[in-house]
Amino acid sequence: MKEFHPFRDMKESAKAQHEIDKAEFEAVKAESEANREEAKLLSKSAKVKAKKEHDDRIAEANARTAAAKERIDAAKKAKEELQ
Repeated sequence: MKEFHPFRDMKESAKAQHEIDKAEFEAVKAESEANREEAKLLSKSAKVKAKKEHDDRIAEANARTAAAKERIDAAKKAKEELQ
């Protein structure tokens, strides 16, 4: 029969708990880094999406400006023909 040694048992229990704590700490640390990397990716993705929307709006505004200038030129030409 195994002898009862309370201090040795406590030491073994403390070692086991330390291993558990260390493993759980590493898991939390890795999860935190994963969350940070995902947040960076989402941020970068949002910036890319905003840039595309920005470029699309500029292209649309430029097309509207060009169409308006054509209408202005056509109106001026028609006015000159009437005179």
